[in-house]
Amino acid sequence: MAVNNEPMSSAEWNPQPIGEAFYRPKGSFGGLLSKEWFLFLLFVIPNFFFLGLFTYWPLIRNFILSTQKVNPYTKAQSFAGTDNFTWLFNDRVFKQVVTNTAIFIICCVVFTLGLGLLVALLLNERLKGRTAVRAMVFAPYLIAGSAVALVWAYIFNPRFGLLAMMLGWFDISSPRWLEDPDWALAAVIITYVWKNLGFAAVVFLAGLQGIPKDLYEAAKLDGASAWWRFRSVTLPMLSPISFFLMVTSVLSTFQAFDLIDVMTGGGPTYSTTTLVYYVYDQGWMAQRWERAAAAAVVLFVLMLVVTAMQMLWERRQVHYDGQ
Repeated sequence: MAVNNEPMSSAEWNPQPIGEAFYRPKGSFGGLLSKEWFLFLLFVIPNFFFLGLFTYWPLIRNFILSTQKVNPYTKAQSFAGTDNFTWLFNDRVFKQVVTNTAIFIICCVVFTLGLGLLVALLLNERLKGRTAVRAMVFAPYLIAGSAVALVWAYIFNPRFGLLAMMLGWFDISSPRWLEDPDWALAAVIITYVWKNLGFAAVVFLAGLQGIPKDLYEAAKLDGASAWWRFRSVTLPMLSPISFFLMVTSVLSTFQAFDLIDVMTGGGPTYSTTTLVYYVYDQGWMAQRWERAAAAAVVLFVLMLVVTAMQMLWERRQVHYDGQ
């Protein structure tokens, strides 16, 4: 075969980007009927359909319902404007529910992440049997919330519970954990932290094992103490992990339901009722659907605001790749 070695003129030189022919739109529909676009739409359209049907449409319907007044007998609806929100913000019980939610979220997130980091630091050391201990720490996270609630309801029993027995060794009477409004929320918080502690510990442990050892060795050569190494090396390197756990913990705590439902049912006297349980109580128990929808809108706005605040915090405090 003869090879043409004659130089090509600039007018004849017309290079094409690699893959242009493959991605060039075809047909009158701009390539929608090409193989690549067909496969893309084949996988995406069902997801968008079910996402819109089961997520966005109920969300829109909830916003509409929050502005309606529903007759509990005929189910007839009439426009009420902001009356449902006005009723909520003037209701003493709803104010208590918002306070309970704030206390529950702050305590659960702080203790879960704080104790999870402490457990991860201990499990990161070379100790005998640490693999078995890691499995034991993570196991409660895999147990159903209703089962955990039943076990801890027995532990908190003031007459024959395990905690009452242990306090009896020191001649201390056990409080009525789940029946006293001053102790019920604390009991639910303890149970929630115990259940979710293992997940935070395992994620923190994975982050600790990903920190380069050279950073600790360099800090030791500079004469840095253990606390200084923890504050200046460990915490900054764990900031992406901490941010991830904080976001997921806050959102999951906002939606905590099963422990409260099984252990206290929102009582006594609404002392353990959080926003998500209040929505359930108003909608399904009291059948005040418009008020439940308004409370759900408040819950949605609060979660949106908290998430936005976390994103702003992430830009200033989270360091990726040691930067």
